[in-house]
Amino acid sequence: MAGPQPLGDPAPADGLLPAGAAVGAPERDFGVYLHVPFCRVRCGYCDFNTYTATELRGVKQSDYASQAVLEVEAAGRILTDSGLPAREASTVFFGGGTPTLLPAEHLARMLASVRSVWGIAAGAEVTTEANPDSVDEAYLAHLAGAGFTRVSFGMQSAVPRVLATLERTHDPERVPLVVRWARDAGLDVSLDLIYGTPGETLADWRASLEHAIAQAPDHLSAYSLIVEEGTKLARQIRRGELVQPDEDLQADFYELADELLAAAGYSWYEVSNWATDDAHRSRHNLAYWRSQDWWGVGPGAHSHIGGVRWWNVKHPAAYADRVLSGLSPAAGRETLDDATREVERVLLRSRIREGIAVASLSPQGRREVAGLIADGLIDGAAAIGGSIELTLRGRLLADAVVRRLTD
Repeated sequence: MAGPQPLGDPAPADGLLPAGAAVGAPERDFGVYLHVPFCRVRCGYCDFNTYTATELRGVKQSDYASQAVLEVEAAGRILTDSGLPAREASTVFFGGGTPTLLPAEHLARMLASVRSVWGIAAGAEVTTEANPDSVDEAYLAHLAGAGFTRVSFGMQSAVPRVLATLERTHDPERVPLVVRWARDAGLDVSLDLIYGTPGETLADWRASLEHAIAQAPDHLSAYSLIVEEGTKLARQIRRGELVQPDEDLQADFYELADELLAAAGYSWYEVSNWATDDAHRSRHNLAYWRSQDWWGVGPGAHSHIGGVRWWNVKHPAAYADRVLSGLSPAAGRETLDDATREVERVLLRSRIREGIAVASLSPQGRREVAGLIADGLIDGAAAIGGSIELTLRGRLLADAVVRRLTD
């Protein structure tokens, strides 16, 4: 692969986005993801591209906003030069890491650069992730004043013993406080939960769900703990210090979540996500599942424009060196072929509640529909009406459904 290219080039291998990336662009939403790769401590289960202060090799967190702004400004030039029509950002998402480790004015500055370069559509969804112990009332008010509309708190569990295993640092009793402060600031609220932590019981999980529901968030996410190779958690399990999460118990956790959330008025709209109504679904994440366009800013961030996908160098020091030298932070790219694009389309679209059109499947995929109905994995009435929609059992076995529809 060729070496670093000027900052006007997102694709070190072969230049600017191809002209074909502009085809259909007016019908695709455009979002912006800003990755803030800093954490106070590294949780044992996490394999995200994040760094604690001792891992930064001289990079200063205080300089990061300026570096991200340089990439946003270059991105605006790149998209213009590629012939893509001007599109305002319909969603903006700050993820990490812990974005709220940075001062609120730094997040506001990064958001202002998005507004200056592309514009932010009226009614746009603007979200930041936050740990409950990383914000206070003034911080959240500052975000709201800067144009943020939504905050997603990493609650994970309400059980101190479970939080300790996950190496989360917040007190569960802080969650009601931060939710109230966010509400007072006029922000929508999402809570993220994790189930299947080694040693977690069904009673523990019920307590976490009930605590989360009691805060009346607009949106909840519940993710099964995945033991990723290379993490501290994986090493602890390999040494016998912790027990590998049990798949059958994780299915029980999921079914309990769906039962309690439905009873509390939440509807699932993606396998791991529930909302009070359609207006409070995560529009940014829906754009991923619907294969819309987005530009990812920051170390390790991925982007997708018109079937072209690329990703940035991972370490903040390498990222800083690139953007401050006027070079692209991109490390590589790929253009999806038709077969890969089809598998991804089925994989992503089948996870959301409205599903995927039967008529859009391959002939082999359509032949699988009757068997999937018989196995209780997709809704029969919906399939007869022309749509593949997962049942509760199908959500638990979503990967198997995708294999049958695409093999």
